[in-house]
Amino acid sequence: MAKKMKTTKQHSNQVKLPAVTMPNEVLKAPNPKSFGISKTGGIAIILGIIILGLLAINKGLIVAAVVNNKLIFRSSVNKALVSRYGTQTLENMITEQLINDEATKQKVTVTNEEIDAKEKEILASFGGNVTLEEVLSYQGMTKADFDDQIKLQMQLTKIIGKDITVTDDEVTKYIADNPSTLVATDSVGMQKEAREAVLSQKVSEQLQTWYTALKAKAKVYRLMK
Repeated sequence: MAKKMKTTKQHSNQVKLPAVTMPNEVLKAPNPKSFGISKTGGIAIILGIIILGLLAINKGLIVAAVVNNKLIFRSSVNKALVSRYGTQTLENMITEQLINDEATKQKVTVTNEEIDAKEKEILASFGGNVTLEEVLSYQGMTKADFDDQIKLQMQLTKIIGKDITVTDDEVTKYIADNPSTLVATDSVGMQKEAREAVLSQKVSEQLQTWYTALKAKAKVYRLMK
């Protein structure tokens, strides 16, 4: 019998690929000089790209402006603002926080409807010839800032005014003495407006004393110099 020849079964799914060797030129990093760029020039270009990227990404958070290729950083702007207006701004913010805290303590609230109504009263006091946008532009305020100021004033009126009495005689006298300042034309409206005006005057008279006492018992630590 003839010898059976041994055969090796090749799997059709096993394909051996030839080894590929990449040329050294391909593996090497490109040399800036090959493009006519010096090492210093290459670094400058890279830095320029990084700066442009920062400008595109931060949108004023890091760099505030670029003047003749010189950067003005936001930190420099903030430092200048703090130096010129920081103390007064901080005091205003402390005052607002103390009033807000006291309003929360006394459960005094001011609704959006009340703020909107007060805005309409303010606009009406100009004779109806001024828009809210014009008032904001004149005051250099945003709508949010304007609303916050109104809210603050109404909080004070509710907190201090709860212990203030306005008599009918005071209302009648105010109407007689200030007819041109009243927007309302009917009797009920004029009395309501006059009563609020007298109350506001009395709140203003007591405000400094009230705030001094409030500030004296508060814990305020000023860390900014």
